[in-house]
Amino acid sequence: MRRLSLTARLFVVYTLFVALAGWYVLRLVLQEVKPAVRQSTEETLVDTANLLAEIVRDDLVAGRLVEGDLARVLQSYGSRRPGAQIWGINKNDVTHRIYVTDARGIVLLDSAGIDVGADYSRWNDVYLTLRGEYGARSTQAVPGDEGSTVMYVAAPVRDGDRIAGVVTVAKPNRSVQPFIARAERRLVYLAALLVAMGLIMGAAASWWLSRTIRRLTHYADAVTAGERAALPQLPGGELNQLAQALETMRDRLEGKAYVEQYVQTLTHELKGPLAGIRGASELLHQDLPRERRDRFLDNIDAETVRMQSLIERLLHLAQVEQRRGLEGPEPLQLAPLVNELLEDIAPRLARAQVRASASVPAGLAVLGERFLVRQALANLIDNAMDFTPPGGCLRIDAALEPGVRAPLIAIRVVNEGQPIPEYALPRVMERFYSLPRPATGRKSTGLGLSFVREVAQLHGGRFEIANGEGGVQATLWLPESAAHPIPT
Repeated sequence: MRRLSLTARLFVVYTLFVALAGWYVLRLVLQEVKPAVRQSTEETLVDTANLLAEIVRDDLVAGRLVEGDLARVLQSYGSRRPGAQIWGINKNDVTHRIYVTDARGIVLLDSAGIDVGADYSRWNDVYLTLRGEYGARSTQAVPGDEGSTVMYVAAPVRDGDRIAGVVTVAKPNRSVQPFIARAERRLVYLAALLVAMGLIMGAAASWWLSRTIRRLTHYADAVTAGERAALPQLPGGELNQLAQALETMRDRLEGKAYVEQYVQTLTHELKGPLAGIRGASELLHQDLPRERRDRFLDNIDAETVRMQSLIERLLHLAQVEQRRGLEGPEPLQLAPLVNELLEDIAPRLARAQVRASASVPAGLAVLGERFLVRQALANLIDNAMDFTPPGGCLRIDAALEPGVRAPLIAIRVVNEGQPIPEYALPRVMERFYSLPRPATGRKSTGLGLSFVREVAQLHGGRFEIANGEGGVQATLWLPESAAHPIPT
């Protein structure tokens, strides 16, 4: 079974926490909604009962309550139709029930007109009020039906220090139930919305963290593969610190490994020329004919030139491989640059009996460092010339081609000669790998094509070499100067 990633596990934990916390808080709030509404209703009933107690006091004490206007008022009140709309809920009936009892608890007036003359002295609202206490009760109108509960709140009618009667105001809880249900629905909706927003934010944070980790992982994989990867710019101080720490570790490890590798390689490559020079110098100490002496001196000169070329090319390659970007890229006109290179090697071309032709459109320019581009083209031309037989032709052309992100200029160097053996094609761009030159049978330093590949990558281009009809074609792609500037 595939294990969840770190970000997925964090999101699952976050989701569970948000869901459980939201459910728990919502449950507590919903438990408080109904009591809060009923407490508010009870407080209103207290005020209403005390107001009515003051209104009926004179008539009750004088014994004319039944004959007074209150009976008519209560009857009219019971038949009113408010037609009110309260926060989207229609109220078409009055729901208060009002009754008045005397000092014995006998009902004198009842807005519902159902219990006049009944003895209410045992009900808590009347019983407690007549004793001078706060009188209130909740009673189910239909026994066993919680939804039929009615709240009763009473206030005393005082005649001096004596309680002459009781006024009770009742309100069924079903009349406030629509408001409770509405509040609960809104709370559930808001809670669901908040949980959804929390989950979206958590998902966004998990995606952002996962994307950041993937960028660091891709960077580490690219470094491991030996690619010239740029350090990703990450948001957040801690993540940037981690990226910088990885970059520092990379530089130190690469620097150490790079020095060790190149010291070993250079030592190995210099053994051959040094052995040849030492052997020739030992023989020169002997009394040799002039012919042999000149030949040994020529060998020493050749091996010295070979060593110098090896060191120079190795230094150039090392400099390019260790760089992370270009320094001052500029537009470079290709046609003058190619003509300049062909003029420099014209004597060598003549000696080798090799013809060279260039077909580079005027105005075609690449964006790059002049030294690196010139050296890369020089390496390609030198390599092509070495493998072109006498009487053969070396061709250079360039053309603008579409790229993935920006247009690229394809520079092709084609030579007429034997194709590269199949076993050697995958290795021709490796450092120090070289094939024998047809004219001399000797190998080169094996650094030229590796240098070209590094220059291509540094400029954001690419380099390929392949066999073609009647020869070998090397293609170097570099960015057009009109394209966006290369990051430095």
